[in-house]
Amino acid sequence: MSDDRKTARGAGAPPRPLWRNRDYNLLWTGRAFTEAGFNASLLAFPLLVLAVTGSPAQAGLVAGVNSAAQLIAGVPAGTLLDRWNRKTVMLCCEVARAVSLALLVWLIWQGTVGLWHMAAVAAVLGLCAALYDPAEEASLPHVVPGKQLATAVAMNHARSNVGQLLGMSLSGVFFGIKHLLPFAANAVAHVVSFFLLLFVRLPKPAREQAEGATRGFWKETAEGLRWVWANPLIRVTALCAVGLNFLFQVIYLVIIMGAQQDRVPPGQIGMTAAMFGAGGILGALAAPRLYGRLGGRLSVLMVFWAMALLAPLSLIAHGGLQLGLLLAGMALFAPTANTAVSTYQLLATPDRLRGRLSGIIGLVAGVSAALGPMAGGLAMEWAGARWAIVGAAVGTAVVAVFATLSGTLRGFTPGPDDPADTPLDEADSAVPGGDGPGNRDDSVDRDESGNRDDPRSENRDDPRNGEEPGNGAEPRNGAVLGEEHLPHMPERAGAPPGGA
Repeated sequence: MSDDRKTARGAGAPPRPLWRNRDYNLLWTGRAFTEAGFNASLLAFPLLVLAVTGSPAQAGLVAGVNSAAQLIAGVPAGTLLDRWNRKTVMLCCEVARAVSLALLVWLIWQGTVGLWHMAAVAAVLGLCAALYDPAEEASLPHVVPGKQLATAVAMNHARSNVGQLLGMSLSGVFFGIKHLLPFAANAVAHVVSFFLLLFVRLPKPAREQAEGATRGFWKETAEGLRWVWANPLIRVTALCAVGLNFLFQVIYLVIIMGAQQDRVPPGQIGMTAAMFGAGGILGALAAPRLYGRLGGRLSVLMVFWAMALLAPLSLIAHGGLQLGLLLAGMALFAPTANTAVSTYQLLATPDRLRGRLSGIIGLVAGVSAALGPMAGGLAMEWAGARWAIVGAAVGTAVVAVFATLSGTLRGFTPGPDDPADTPLDEADSAVPGGDGPGNRDDSVDRDESGNRDDPRSENRDDPRNGEEPGNGAEPRNGAVLGEEHLPHMPERAGAPPGGA
């Protein structure tokens, strides 16, 4: 296709809908399989440890190994992802996870599985999650046009909620039939994801062909830390995210455990958790429209005040239905805030820094998510469920007031359709990596494959492309509240609220 034709089509034609975007659908579908498989294994791991050892402490140890591996590897993994081909990293992670799970299945089948086997597999899964998750997130702008990115982010949140509900509901059934079935299903899911990933076209990062090999690893890591610290909006939203995520873990755990202490029937408690997940799914489906109407700042403030107002009502709620409605209300608005700030993060951060940003934010959010349940349990033991809820509600209100009065957040107002919100020159610093799966330049026309035409291809040779904010330009707004940072059932960096 000629340059003139590409320019005309890129300027006048709207982007193809996401359901016709081949690469996005392949990436989304593969991750949907692994989401369900991951959550099936997440619940089955402590059950398997209890069945083998009979020790709850050892069951918690294996779960802790998985979380610790993700947290420890998070920041270094981000730096490596900015050096390496992200598609290759994702493929290698799928191979490693499928092989380790297959070995675990074989050991269970033989009846020789031991604690160290399970801990080793949990560590492999955690390390792979620390690499795969930010690699997929950083790759999203290469398969989705900027104007559709908010919708794509929201659909990814919906995928996480659906995968969690499906995986955890099937895990107990599978484990009851045969202990190895949840892990076998997870292994199959990673095999399916591997073959789908083979056909996703992503460009090689510029770091592979630029000065990446001449700079030290820790200097590049420090560069990512400086990027996060130099952007006021990233700092403020990170503080809000840490506080809110921590407090939400406390509220969720105390509500569930308090219901159990009040002798709410187990079936109703299960319904409460299911309604919470359903609220997240509905919120993710509504997120693109809400974000388009509210803009970034109101999208974030909405979830803060929803939690601050709804949490105290749990003190007078009775039964699983009322508690479920409250949790669903808290979860309903979280995907809109996640969509707002995640979209800004992806569009505002240069491609060569996206891996490091994701690793840093994942570490911060993971620590807060891990400490929340621990604090909730201690607060219940020392002060009781009622005062634990009161304390968490007051803390949430303080965070909400801080966010409302923040001068930095006042600048986080435009919606996703504002052209100023798409710093393409800064965000797209990838270079062509040849033809074929994983190496094709995503900036060129894809008419034959059913994917997007990108008008940015005309400016690919502009030396300003890939320019880092700070070298002649002020850093643009970046977002930090990803899937685990606001009230949401995390898929990494720890177990979900109330999970194993």
